[in-house]
Amino acid sequence: MGDRSEKDGQITLHYPMFSRSNYTAWAIKMKVFMQAQGVWDAVEPRTTNTVVEVKKDKLAMDAIYQGIPEDLLLSLSEKQTAKEAWDALKTMFMQADRVKMARVQTLKAEFETRNMKEGDTVDDFAVKVGNIVNNIRALGDKMEESYVVKKMLRVVPSKFVQIASTIEQFRDLDSMSMEEVVGRLKAHEERVRGHAEVEEKKLLLTHQDWSDRS
Repeated sequence: MGDRSEKDGQITLHYPMFSRSNYTAWAIKMKVFMQAQGVWDAVEPRTTNTVVEVKKDKLAMDAIYQGIPEDLLLSLSEKQTAKEAWDALKTMFMQADRVKMARVQTLKAEFETRNMKEGDTVDDFAVKVGNIVNNIRALGDKMEESYVVKKMLRVVPSKFVQIASTIEQFRDLDSMSMEEVVGRLKAHEERVRGHAEVEEKKLLLTHQDWSDRS
């Protein structure tokens, strides 16, 4: 919705700005703004026979023009009414917005089904998850960091269950970053790897000891 600021007794309106990637949010804000100004029925007449006042139409057109970047002005320059201009923007960008939303849903489904396998390293899995999350956010969806953190801890294999449970019990997951969780899991991964190497050396020494006795 447009903001108002006062200067020297005059009211300046700050319209929501269209950015090509925010059509749905922009359209909702502009509708509420024009309803508040009493000119929305110029864009969406109550009936097919409603006669729109010229003044309302001009004010609605002014709101639309102030809410779009200059590179879109030529696309609307031939439109005679606010309704024509609004419908043109809707035709141009609503389909693109639907495609974007469908892509977001596909990526979210991929995110939900992604699991860390026994053979995956923490770094490898973090990169896979990070790429999905970054793509979702690039499309304008606000995927909360805490949601990603909880997902990461929920899908770790058995060797990470203990450390994951410890993090969930003693850390505030809503304030943890993905980087912090990855760091803690990697530290645990290194300890597990070091323990395995020690056990392997012990086994080799024991085997060598028996060989020497034989």
